[in-house]
Amino acid sequence: MPALPKTYFTPEQYLALEREAEHKSELVNGQIYAISGASREHILIATNLISEINTQFKGKPCETYGSDMRVKVSPSGMYTYPDVTIACNGPRFEDDHVDTLLNPTVIVEVLSPSTEAYDRGEKFAHYRKLASLSDYVLVSQDKPRIEHYVRHPDDPSRWVLTEISGLDSVLRLASIGCEVALSEIYDRVSLPG
Repeated sequence: MPALPKTYFTPEQYLALEREAEHKSELVNGQIYAISGASREHILIATNLISEINTQFKGKPCETYGSDMRVKVSPSGMYTYPDVTIACNGPRFEDDHVDTLLNPTVIVEVLSPSTEAYDRGEKFAHYRKLASLSDYVLVSQDKPRIEHYVRHPDDPSRWVLTEISGLDSVLRLASIGCEVALSEIYDRVSLPG
């Protein structure tokens, strides 16, 4: 039996569907992919990060968004919902709906078994095309470990990885002037062992 032809969606078609949908989905290479729900640990980590970072933003020109803020990677046409997104110095949006951010400064993804390879691979390849992005942070949900990628200031095509592990360690986001202890990120999170 021949395979059914794939249906490709334009950004306009995707946004029209997405804005009426009951569940979130992402647009990658013209294909729409449904997003599944997150675990308790996943949600706690993202909430803890948002809470800790937001506290440090008083009087600063930065805004923190949870997973309901859609991000468009304009150079590749990808639309996605990062777990935590930070925009500094004036967020820009795709249109008057103000629901699709174009210029994130920091993106955080909490790793799930089903999305870990995608978050590290293809998704990061798309994110690297965002000229505004200075930091990409991957947070493990089963151990106190963070992979922090920072765009090299002299060569925007290079990213420098720092691994932070242990509850006594600190995530330092110099680009936005924030520091968050891993003990705060993992507060109330049940870790194996």
